[in-house]
Amino acid sequence: MSKDDLLPISVVGERLVPHFLGEVDHPWLRALLDERDRFVGRHQRELDERLREPLPCASPPKKTRLAIQVLLRHCAGRSVAGPAAARARAALFGEAARSPSERTTVLERAAATIGLTPDRLEEALFADLPGERPVLSPAAQLSPLELALRANLALTRSLLARSSEVRIFADGNARSLVRLARLRGLLCTISPGDGDESASLAISGPFALFRHTQLYGRALGDLLPQLAWCRRFRLVASCVHRDRRLTLQLGTGDPIFPSAEPRRFDSRLEERFAREFSRAAPEWNLLREPEAFAAGGALVFPDFAIEHRTDRSRRWLLEIVGFWTPDYLARKLARYRAAHLTNLILCIDEERACADADLPQDARVIRFRRRVDPGAILGILEGGSR
Repeated sequence: MSKDDLLPISVVGERLVPHFLGEVDHPWLRALLDERDRFVGRHQRELDERLREPLPCASPPKKTRLAIQVLLRHCAGRSVAGPAAARARAALFGEAARSPSERTTVLERAAATIGLTPDRLEEALFADLPGERPVLSPAAQLSPLELALRANLALTRSLLARSSEVRIFADGNARSLVRLARLRGLLCTISPGDGDESASLAISGPFALFRHTQLYGRALGDLLPQLAWCRRFRLVASCVHRDRRLTLQLGTGDPIFPSAEPRRFDSRLEERFAREFSRAAPEWNLLREPEAFAAGGALVFPDFAIEHRTDRSRRWLLEIVGFWTPDYLARKLARYRAAHLTNLILCIDEERACADADLPQDARVIRFRRRVDPGAILGILEGGSR
């Protein structure tokens, strides 16, 4: 049986369809978690033997196999018996080499040299082997829901590891997604999205490489938990399955375990402005990380979009330019000038040496010191002067 046959997936036409774990699976997932808890303090090999047997309630074989793998990986304890096991073997084998005595005598002498009883010495001999490690109580108990989400994440990561090309269309949290893709060293082309999507990422998959495909596949899989924090996303991947090239599609609402919440703001200045503006202007929606746009050969992500609650045509983009280097500021302003945006508000820190001639001609500009005044922004939104 191939590895492809072990995954809970099916093929529908030219599509590769994952069978996610959901609420219907929670009863047998609870039984699986209870079985695991019963073996806390016992050897790992004993738990492994038990989990090769059926659970107390019916469970889908492929989903069960996946959930067991995820559970054991998540709750695996590190061996702390390595040095003790090494000392026990050294003492016993050394004594056996020096003395022709019977087994019992050799055990007693070796145990005495390291301060153990003969029984404890025998237990310690191979305590560093995976199967001899004790099953530890997890620091935080898993729920059936969390185990299901983690299993779904493992399933999608496994499928993406077979991809040759991946396209991600994201709205909201796109900047964090782009930052992570670059940090992981993925072969990635970034462009503005279509419609409501703020950014599009075209990423080479592991099967497009000649080497280091496993390492690259793990890096690609790191993007998946981040997608849960997007307002909307679509992922389309070309994957190899049983020597066929099939399409995998994921989207908003798919039950995948999310990452820790990304940092919402890049600075305390932005966080303070968002808090104060939301209180001062209840008739306006403040959207963090709106759609990106191409400018100066790069993709630019404004800090905020400000949109009227009842009239979406009244929409502005806002960028807060605070504590940056002169070179960074010059590049950012050059990109905004190239974009020719007519609905851009630039908030410039007065401490930056920025002349009016350097600013985009079409932008409304507000200079500030230490905080951005929501009233000044509202003056522009409500039709005030530049």
